[in-house]
Amino acid sequence: MKDVAARAGVGLKTVSRVVNEEPGVTPDTAARVQAAIDALGFRRNDSARLLRTRRTASVGLVLEDVADPFYAGLSRAVEDVARSHGALLFTGSSAEDPRREQELVLAFCARRVDGLVVVPAGDDHRYLTPEIDAGVATVFVDRPAGRLNADVVLTDNAGGVREGVAHLIAHGHRRIGFIGDLPVIHTAAERLRGYREAMAAAGLQVAPEWYTMGPTTPDRVRAALASMLSGPEPVTALFAGNNRVTVTAVRVLSGQPRPIALVGFDDFELADLLDPAVTVVAQDAPGMGRSAAQLLFRRLDGLAPPEPARVVLPVRLITRGSGELPPAP
Repeated sequence: MKDVAARAGVGLKTVSRVVNEEPGVTPDTAARVQAAIDALGFRRNDSARLLRTRRTASVGLVLEDVADPFYAGLSRAVEDVARSHGALLFTGSSAEDPRREQELVLAFCARRVDGLVVVPAGDDHRYLTPEIDAGVATVFVDRPAGRLNADVVLTDNAGGVREGVAHLIAHGHRRIGFIGDLPVIHTAAERLRGYREAMAAAGLQVAPEWYTMGPTTPDRVRAALASMLSGPEPVTALFAGNNRVTVTAVRVLSGQPRPIALVGFDDFELADLLDPAVTVVAQDAPGMGRSAAQLLFRRLDGLAPPEPARVVLPVRLITRGSGELPPAP
């Protein structure tokens, strides 16, 4: 900073103001200081800044899988908000493993991140209590924290499935299947609840063989769907509990001799180009990430209310053709 000040002919305080984008410097002086910075290759010392402000200008994001398109959109939204606040984002994937989630969270805390956005994999987050008490702002997204009262941003999972199943019922279907994720996952359990509620609201009984919960691997989904489509009373429509299930279902249903209606939870790339195009209940992944990050920075800036917030975002039914197929005669 002394070298920059000497080259620009200003004091150290003026250099500090320019580097930290503080007011009180004329445009000509700021340009002269910036020219000296560029010429000398000066970089702000963030370690010294941490000692002064007690903030690292960094946040951590822990999600299920950074390669999943849903989480990619969420991650980018968190990054955009962090960048607008002058903060860096560190991201890691838990692979739906609670131990891996805790390992990543505590590793970010050890690196003194100011805050965390967490898509929880586990069901007990009391390990975060000391970090939160120490000032690490924490917002959970997509699923609530387990055994910890904390800020959370959710999607209306049950309401979205109710709307999608009601849509199938309105098009004449009475035997509607449901394939969901592991029942211990909050979003999967909520979506199953929405399916049951929609069927009950229409006065329809749900046969045990019409729904199944478990890993969303292609082999399991294929086997589950094959079972639903066999027997004397096969399903005439399917609600797929997430985009991985939907993609596998599209492959299986394309080879069926009779059309099967399909509605999926989560949109996915090229869904509108298939034949028939896939009707989906779309959640706003970028909106969830944006809301979570904005809530995080309000918490960091002392602008959020003391009580933890619970934000639930709406979903949108997008009709494209697959969910409007009538039952086969």
